[in-house]
Amino acid sequence: MRALFTALVLPLAPLSGCAQTQAAQVNVSQDEAEIRALIATMEAAWNGGDFEGYMAGFENPGVVFVSGGRIQDGWQGTLDHYVRDYGGAPERRGQLHFYDISVEMLGPDSAMLVSHYQLERPERAQQGINTRLMRKIDGHWVIALNHVSSYDPHAPAQH
Repeated sequence: MRALFTALVLPLAPLSGCAQTQAAQVNVSQDEAEIRALIATMEAAWNGGDFEGYMAGFENPGVVFVSGGRIQDGWQGTLDHYVRDYGGAPERRGQLHFYDISVEMLGPDSAMLVSHYQLERPERAQQGINTRLMRKIDGHWVIALNHVSSYDPHAPAQH
């Protein structure tokens, strides 16, 4: 009887491993979809003039935000910077678009996101690259570290 039980159970063991692997892949895909949805929501908030809605995508208060060779003063300092430098009239804020988004899952609660961004506005249009460390905190993805590197798209390529 024991031999029969072993013969029936052992062939199923590798299949259960496959099911776990497939479940992990589904979760990774779901997590990536949630991260991409967060970025789309942030983009829409910015374009609607909702800087607090945009900032809801960042860890509060602990986000580390690096831009222009400086580390911003946390979540509130970053919000203050956006309101001060981009607030007011819609043409001052411009239209923000993230594209070429790449997400690499680092673990069940962490991911790295790299994307290009474009900020269209009449004066001082910007383009650049974001490198972001994403963290899943209390079941929600947020940006824990954001590094922005802007560039002039019309400058000759350097090798």
